[in-house]
Amino acid sequence: MDIVTVGDNCIDDYSYERKSFPGGNAVNVAVYLKRYEVNASYIGVVGSDGNGKRMIESVNNQGVDVSHVLIKEGKTAVTTVVLNGGERKFTGYDEGVLRDFILSKKDIQFVKKHKIVHSAISGHCEDYFKEFQKSGLITSFDFSNEVESPLINKLASYVDYPFLSYSEDDAFIRELLIEIKNRGSKVPIATLGENGSLAYDGSNFYEIKTKDVNVKDTMGAGDSFIAGFLYGIFKNYPPEECLKIATDNAAKTITYHGAW
Repeated sequence: MDIVTVGDNCIDDYSYERKSFPGGNAVNVAVYLKRYEVNASYIGVVGSDGNGKRMIESVNNQGVDVSHVLIKEGKTAVTTVVLNGGERKFTGYDEGVLRDFILSKKDIQFVKKHKIVHSAISGHCEDYFKEFQKSGLITSFDFSNEVESPLINKLASYVDYPFLSYSEDDAFIRELLIEIKNRGSKVPIATLGENGSLAYDGSNFYEIKTKDVNVKDTMGAGDSFIAGFLYGIFKNYPPEECLKIATDNAAKTITYHGAW
């Protein structure tokens, strides 16, 4: 097996448009990876409501292995979204059954059958990463825009490819990437919105600009970027090539509504 994502899923509710889409970082990354024709699996928990059924069916229809998605009595997570000129903004979040998500022993053994594992700051999976890395897995984690989160220091030694969301290429983000690298990560990466992205491998900084496209919805841009980068890692490409693939993938995502 190739790549597994663990943790969050949610229904992205564009209530003002009476539209909603399955999403969540771990779900989105798995779906985007499947488009590269790699074997992608997703592990998480959904509620016993209609949204939970929809989540499982939608992700399964994308070709992602959902055999380890747990259905728990209660509500599936829902994020309320508004758009302002194509820029998505989260205005509400009901975590539902995801609040108490843990991995079973069978889940952990299933994760270890893969080559790469990815999770995110809202996925409740940070405590497993030391074990994942010791098992020989390549590890990836999205800290989102929580650039001052204590989890960064906690996980840096156990996450090979940490992703951060920031606004610009400045001294702060470069120093942070250097610090994370010095704590044990292989290549920390920062997405910088319209200012492109940045990666550091201990010797060099790699930079790439965004592509000029017609932006309809930025939902999923960061997640598709991560998927593209991880695909490059899976193929053993160098950091600069991974950044290019990631940027191209994100550029496609923002040209339509919803994550995928």
